[in-house]
Amino acid sequence: MKKKILLIEDDVDSAALAKLVLETDMFEVKTIFDPEAACDEARAYRPDAILLDLCMPKLDGWAVFRLIREDKSFDNIPVAILTGKGESFDHMVGLHIMNADAYITKPFGKQELIDKTYELLERKK
Repeated sequence: MKKKILLIEDDVDSAALAKLVLETDMFEVKTIFDPEAACDEARAYRPDAILLDLCMPKLDGWAVFRLIREDKSFDNIPVAILTGKGESFDHMVGLHIMNADAYITKPFGKQELIDKTYELLERKK
């Protein structure tokens, strides 16, 4: 059975690339472009892991991240930040202050995205 990945990303090109990479490695990927609908869509989809962009309109990725973490229905679903924010400060905030399960910086390499996604799935409780 394919592992289900939810990709919350507002950039169509970035989403298409991540989806293509992950689907070639036999993941099932659903993309959500509207961060305001992310939690409802995620509850319906029941992903094994979530990849979340930070810079989005209307509702930024950190706000979506907090909503996911506050919702008990997502307790066993690991979340990775997938972003262009690559400074060490950003990594520290994402991993050590916000407690994301992984931090992937764009542009990402194909193997890096696949490896990080497998690592993320290993964190699933």
